[in-house]
Order: sequence, then C-alpha cells, then structure tokens
Amino acid sequence: MTDVQTTEVDPPWEGLTGAELHAACMQAARDGDRRAMARLVEELTPLLWHVARANGLDRSVAEDVVQTVWLALFSQLDKLRDPKALAAWLITTTRREATHPFGRRMQPVPLSDEVAEAMPSTQPAPEDEAVRADRDRRVWRAFVRLPHRCQELLRLTVLAGRAEYQLVAEALRMPRGSVGPTRGRCLDQMRDLLASEGGSR
Repeated sequence: MTDVQTTEVDPPWEGLTGAELHAACMQAARDGDRRAMARLVEELTPLLWHVARANGLDRSVAEDVVQTVWLALFSQLDKLRDPKALAAWLITTTRREATHPFGRRMQPVPLSDEVAEAMPSTQPAPEDEAVRADRDRRVWRAFVRLPHRCQELLRLTVLAGRAEYQLVAEALRMPRGSVGPTRGRCLDQMRDLLASEGGSR
C-alpha cells in the first residue's frame, strides 16, 4: 500500500520538462498509467488547439480535430518509435486532420432582423472597426508572404512563449538556441513587408 501511495505522489515524470517529460509520460502511458495520459493531454492540448485553429477551423470543429488526434495517439502508443518526437508527430497529425472534409469551417447561423435589433451592441464604433480591420488585413497579408517555416515558428512561439522554446524547437526539429534568433529574423522580414505597403504608418 505504501509503494502505491509513493507512486501516486511521485510519478516518474515529476520534475521533467519538454521532450524528457513527454518521453516519460509516453512510457508510463504504454504501461497503462492513465495519469500519464492525462499529463500529456494537459501539457500538449494547447499546442494542438493552436494548430487546428491556425488552419481556419472554428471552435467546435477544432475541438473535434484535437480529440481525434489524441484518440489516434492513444490507439497506437506502441507504434511511435521516438517518444521525444511526440510534439512534432502531434502537430503533423493535427494539420492532416484539419484538412479532412469534416474540418471545413462551419457556416454561422443567421440571426433574424428582430433578434439582431434587440441585441445590445458589443462592437466598436464603425470607424474604429474599419481602422482595426485594415490593420489586421495588412498584418495577415504580410504574414502569409513569409516563408512557411517563419509562419510556423511565429505561431508556435506566440502560443508557447519564451519559457517553452524547447517545445517549439522539438516541434520544428531545430536547435533550441536557434529559436530566438530565427524568430527575430522572421519578425524583421514581417516588418519589412509591412513597411513596403505602408503598414508601419
């Protein structure tokens, strides 16, 4: 009984981070440890969610995609040869699932005129909205003109933050020390693209 309690308090992944955490959880999950599965889901679901949403999926469809990816992983835990490559596998699988027919953007349900008129407005003034929309269009036009590698790096670093650069490095299969400098160069490229079309004004 004491051994069981100790295991509950001190799982094998305690104190680990990044790829080492993923590898330890993967091994424990293969042995049937549901806590390890839950830890993986907690750790990496934000990453999958970001990838699904970045592929243009609405909230409900993105949730379906993320759930499908986790089911795919847990149904073939023994087939993933390198547990340290888990983040990259999840990103690739999420991208693939997001392109399936069920992953197309859902159409919004239209409101009747009566209901629309009765609803209080939470939107900014038309002039402010026009300025914001124009700025956002310029930013996204510049973003999609970046190399694909830069787009992925910027998306993941926004999601993960500086504290999780190791996870970004694993997902993109690049040295951790290269993440910051490469991100800086990508942002410089984006600023140049914005400036070229007047986006910096």
